[in-house]
Amino acid sequence: MTCAACVNRVEKKLGRVAGVTATVNLATGRARVSHPASVTPEQLISVVESAGYTAELPPPPEEQRVDGEGEQRTAGAGVDDRGRVLITALLSVPVLMLSMVPSWQFTYWQWLCFTLSAPVVVWSAWPFHERALKGLRHATATMDTLVSLGVLAAFAWSTYALFFGGAGEPGMSMPFSLIPEAGDAGAHLYLEAAVAVPLFVLAGRYLEERAKRGTGSALRALAELGAKDVEVKEGGRGRRIPVSELRVGQEFLVRPGEKVATDGVVTDGSSALDLSLVTGESVPVEVGPGSAVVGSAVNAGGLLVVRATAVGADTQLARITKLVSDAQAGKARIQRLADAVAGVFVPAIVTVACTVLGFWLGAGANASAAVTAAVAVLVVACPCALGLATPTAFMAATGRGAQLGVLLRGPEALERLRHIDTVVFDKTGTLTTGRMTLAATTAVAGEDAGEILRLAGAVEYGSEHPIGRAVAAAARQAADGNPMPPVTGFRAVPGVGVHGRVDGVEVAVGRPRSGSPLPDVLRRALDDAHAAARTAVVVEKDGRPVAVLAVGDTLRPSSYSAVRHLRKLGIEPILVTGDGPAAARAVAEQVGIDEVHAEITPEGKTAIVAGLRAEGRRVAVIGDGVNDAAALASADLGIAMGGGTDAAIGAADITLVREDMQAVVAAVQLTRRTLSTIRANLAWAFGYNVVTVPLAATGWLNPMFAAVAMSASSVIVVANSLRLRTYAPPGGGYRPAAGKGGPTAPSTADSGTVPYLKETR
Repeated sequence: MTCAACVNRVEKKLGRVAGVTATVNLATGRARVSHPASVTPEQLISVVESAGYTAELPPPPEEQRVDGEGEQRTAGAGVDDRGRVLITALLSVPVLMLSMVPSWQFTYWQWLCFTLSAPVVVWSAWPFHERALKGLRHATATMDTLVSLGVLAAFAWSTYALFFGGAGEPGMSMPFSLIPEAGDAGAHLYLEAAVAVPLFVLAGRYLEERAKRGTGSALRALAELGAKDVEVKEGGRGRRIPVSELRVGQEFLVRPGEKVATDGVVTDGSSALDLSLVTGESVPVEVGPGSAVVGSAVNAGGLLVVRATAVGADTQLARITKLVSDAQAGKARIQRLADAVAGVFVPAIVTVACTVLGFWLGAGANASAAVTAAVAVLVVACPCALGLATPTAFMAATGRGAQLGVLLRGPEALERLRHIDTVVFDKTGTLTTGRMTLAATTAVAGEDAGEILRLAGAVEYGSEHPIGRAVAAAARQAADGNPMPPVTGFRAVPGVGVHGRVDGVEVAVGRPRSGSPLPDVLRRALDDAHAAARTAVVVEKDGRPVAVLAVGDTLRPSSYSAVRHLRKLGIEPILVTGDGPAAARAVAEQVGIDEVHAEITPEGKTAIVAGLRAEGRRVAVIGDGVNDAAALASADLGIAMGGGTDAAIGAADITLVREDMQAVVAAVQLTRRTLSTIRANLAWAFGYNVVTVPLAATGWLNPMFAAVAMSASSVIVVANSLRLRTYAPPGGGYRPAAGKGGPTAPSTADSGTVPYLKETR
């Protein structure tokens, strides 16, 4: 395919098959087809071939190489065509120079130009002639039809002038002007136009194809992130095999500096993983036994042993790549309009060229002026820019979004996100991490908070309760790798707490016992914890209360700055959660959200979204759980956290791969910039033809410069889309001054506290 007219024709041909719908993308050269079981892929290929094109099925995912080999090849697009461009330039430059500089026109110069032009017209322009003939056989016209007609018309007139019009006489001289002038009807040559059109169109398409490959570079980079081989662990020894041979359940080694071969769980070792290449997360993530790891993450520390949990197309990287590829196959509404216009564009231009030729001849102008105007009209018109305006911008945007951890499901999501004015946030797992952590440790005078945490962590080490796991995790972190002390006589009482003897001391961790007095400092700590919507437990040593541990869900470091940026973008945040009012209000105050709805059921969330939409608002919902799926689906736009449930991700239009709320801001800003780029591209594509075609028809445009303008138009559109690859999201976290409604660490009575929230820039 070479222009939007090709896209329009292929889509129409496929759409005429019963039950078939198709979306064809000019920038990628791919068609996405939905068809009933009664229609086979082979039949679909035959339909495409009956339209004058070729098609093949993509290879299976495990065999695909996203390196450009599968992309379309148009004239001037591949390595072979680069040689065609160079040879064409060697033949054409002497013709152009002699035609443009009269003082260099020696005796019989015109015959040298004719000799050099013939192979350009026949061999260099053959791809255009071939596709034009195929179009003629199938009663259709494309951009190649215009180029072929323009080249043949210019060469045919020059041949007639040389042999029958007197232009072949010795000593013949021909002036050159930027604006064509009508000279002797028989002595004027158009050999410079006959060679300039193939030269500039071939060169333009070569540059255009290179630029288009640039728009898809992010997708290729994603596909190439994966490791090529892996060292599997067998009987205490390592054996290196290709990643394609790795199977679920096998254990493999990841040495420092190596990439994790596939998704898995760490069984031995600890290290820090750099996920920036996969999710855009800039801060390395600490992992240890039991931690889930993502394929293609880079091991920045120690040796890891990982058990594979997913391979091939089931890995997170493969799913990300597929989502981006599927999104790029989509088509925005405005692009469908452009393709529809391009479908009638070429026949209209041919009609205009014939009309211009007839008008000039009928008005008494000589044949030279009439041919000049008609050839210029054929050459200057360019439907290519119309076909490339939207898909190249969207390819660049989706690729850049994937690098930043934002996956767009399709162009429709991009169009809807542009108009969003309200964002409904879930709390747990969205604004917060959804993981319980130790928020504060308050000890009575004379007791060491660190020692109390060590004792409590030892007792809670065997607990499966979320609060117990949070205390144990904080104790292990504070121990800095040292083992927890042994516990004897461990027992757990449901709803009360745990007991055990550690280092000869009877330790109990649990809810405050009714009727048991607490020191004032611990009583205040309990009240502060309840006011902050945290869960507090009391630690006792030999029956004496000595400390209060406050456990709570941790706010994501980027939540406040994300809400602040969204307000600046004119988007109003609302918090809707199933948690109690105290917890909801505490988080809302931390991040700066004014409107809060607490204790809301999944049905209630959907009703709130419906109410907001009834008010005329454009609503986006951000969530991560099964209870958010209905609200995500009912909103104008659903945004799912990448670490959420499959139900939430399946119902969402956008997925945030990295669990960073700043990615929401990046998505909004990237969307707005993308749509601005698309509007600029379409304005140029339409405006170019509106201006240049009348200029050519009225005789104010030399055919040679018409070829330059036509070739440049597509390159300009693609180059403008490439600017999206340099988009940089807003800065990292933001820590406001105290008292400004931003996140603040809770006060604690004594040392040994663990910060509730820490934001970094």
